[in-house]
Amino acid sequence: MRRDIFQAIADPTRRAIIALIALQAMTPNALAAHFSMTRQAVSKHLQILVECEVVEQTQKGREIYYQLEIKKMKEIDKWLEQFRKLWEDRYNQLDEVLSTLKHKKK
Repeated sequence: MRRDIFQAIADPTRRAIIALIALQAMTPNALAAHFSMTRQAVSKHLQILVECEVVEQTQKGREIYYQLEIKKMKEIDKWLEQFRKLWEDRYNQLDEVLSTLKHKKK
């Protein structure tokens, strides 16, 4: 089964992993140190992130490092853009209503 980017970010632990590896590439052991779960549990989350193509693996010697795949994260931003415009329009409308109400009270 092919996973998509939204399955990757649906879980709070995976979002936390994404935030950590956005700063620097990390090994599963280094990531596991940030969570109260086993390294195997972190590895399962990493596997999903790899399947969703959100992170990529790089082998350096005996260690595997995981790093964020920025291009894939842009898919989320592109999808959210449609809602961002809608939210901004609604906030602008709310500002206008509040401004009108404020002027009516004076």
